[in-house]
Parts: sequence; structure tokens; C-alpha cells
Amino acid sequence: MIEAGLRGALLLARGRVDGLLLMEGSPAGAGRSFWAAAICLPAFLALRFLAWSGDGGPELGLLRGLVAELIGYACAWVGFALLSLPLAEAAGRRAEWPRFVAAWNWTNVVQYLVMLALTVPAELGLPPLLAHGLGLAGVGYALWLEWFAARSALRIPGGMAAAFVVLDLALGLAVGGVVGRLSGG
Repeated sequence: MIEAGLRGALLLARGRVDGLLLMEGSPAGAGRSFWAAAICLPAFLALRFLAWSGDGGPELGLLRGLVAELIGYACAWVGFALLSLPLAEAAGRRAEWPRFVAAWNWTNVVQYLVMLALTVPAELGLPPLLAHGLGLAGVGYALWLEWFAARSALRIPGGMAAAFVVLDLALGLAVGGVVGRLSGG
């Protein structure tokens, strides 16, 4: 199950819709795809620690900042899946929603790995202009991948797929704001 999800995500990451065939389309399969959150956790923590190394860490202390980040991580991950259901229903794609959740979860693994791979060189002294360019390219790729997964898994037009990306961005900004306040940032 994990291997198939990761292989499917790698195919989707290259623009290949057939990656969806490796992902379970049942509600139980969607539930199992949340193992992706556990797989992504080390990369998430590495990105947080890299960010904190550059700005001195959370204002109210490392433990409080870490706890706030972990709570935010879980809330954002599960929250998007839950909030995307009414949007899928509005698009008339309720039946496709479990496969979309599975695709979204597994492609997050690719997104985290790409972001980590593009962040580490910046921390190792890459010139700022190049580092920012790589960061922007990584964010652009992540947005495209999420859009592609939504469009493909839900079989919806590109504009509607963009609504799922906007939902994820809005949720991420809201959760990030709360996490920032909790950690004193």
C-alpha cells in the first residue's frame, strides 16, 4: 500500500495520470493514505529547524514552537481532506473524492522532498538570488502538482482544480497564522 502510493505519486509528479491507478479509490484506501503524513513528518521537521536556524527559533521557546508546529501540521493535513469534501460534492465528484485524498496525501511526499532538496542548498551558502529562485520554483512545482492531482483524480476542469489549491493555501495561511501566534512568532 505505501509502496504503491509512493510509486503513484512519483508518476503523478511527472505528469502521468496513470499514477492514479496505483492509488486506492475507496474510503479505506483514502484513510490508509494518511500514512503519507507520517512519512513526511521528518522532512517537515527538517524544514522547520532549517527555518528556525536562520531566524533564531521560536520566540517563546523551542518546545512551545515545536508543539505548536506539530499541532498545526496535523490540523492542516486532516483539515484539508475534510474541507475538500464539500468542494468535491459541489463539483459533483463525491465518488472520486477518496482517490483524490489518496493522491493528495501521497503527492505531498514528493512536494516535501522537493522543498527539502531546494532548501538545503540555500542553507549551505547558495547565493541568495539563486536560493530564492530555487524556492520559488519549488513552490510553483508544488502548486502545479496539487492542481494536477486534483484535476486528474476528480476529473474536473483546471479552474475547478485551482479552487482546491486555493482552499489548501487558505487553510495553510490560517493554520500558519495560529501556529505563529501560539509559538510567539
